[in-house]
Amino acid sequence: MPESGTTFSKVKDEMANSPAVEELKEAFQRYLRARAEHTVTSLGERLGRGVARLGEPGRTGGGLSGATSQAADTVKNAVVEKARGMIGKRGKGGGGGVSKSVTIVEDIDVGVPVREAYDQWTQFQEFSRFAKGVVSVEQTGDTTSDWQVKVGKATRSWRANITEQVPDERVAWTTEGAKGTVNGVVTFHRLTDDLTRVLLVLEYFPKGLLERTGNIWRAQGRRARLDLKEFRAFLMLRGEATDGWRGEIQDGEVVADDER
Repeated sequence: MPESGTTFSKVKDEMANSPAVEELKEAFQRYLRARAEHTVTSLGERLGRGVARLGEPGRTGGGLSGATSQAADTVKNAVVEKARGMIGKRGKGGGGGVSKSVTIVEDIDVGVPVREAYDQWTQFQEFSRFAKGVVSVEQTGDTTSDWQVKVGKATRSWRANITEQVPDERVAWTTEGAKGTVNGVVTFHRLTDDLTRVLLVLEYFPKGLLERTGNIWRAQGRRARLDLKEFRAFLMLRGEATDGWRGEIQDGEVVADDER
């Protein structure tokens, strides 16, 4: 019996130190990230379809009534809860060092037309002017930007890559940094001519010890909610976007330039 236990321990140690096993772990993590990106993007689409129905003729009657607002919240909450359950089950690690994912879903109504809300969001370099968690943003290309953000008392850097961008509809992206991966999508929905609902979905795959701490990520959820409020205040006090990029991106490639 002791000899059998020793043999098992040797096999376990050999597997733990095997390059092939490490490659399999990395391949599995890449697969989970790809699935997460697809899930987050699909969630944004479903949320968008539910809220977009409110902007159809005859739905608003020229104003956002209490009944319409309640219907919007009901549609959104039903889809969000279903998506949270789906993402939560898939994101749970079952060994092999795979990170659990943390999902944040927030929305806010902004008193400007859809075009103004969308255009302002595309001005990533402006985020540090209103988002307290953002230290700086450098736009390095039509599909890439470098971000520095605060996580607790630490500063983190990452490269953001836009995977999809459709004017006045949606922006989807992925980010990769030393301490984690983030998939995100933001969608824009007309409620009335001068009222737009902005829906934000983020999914984190933390790597660092600080990032894996639950309280930190709950704090990041609160930060996302506050940053949306700051976005609304910044835009509504101006009354119009500082600028805007209206090209189109599909699968990480620019398929239509900004021709304004």
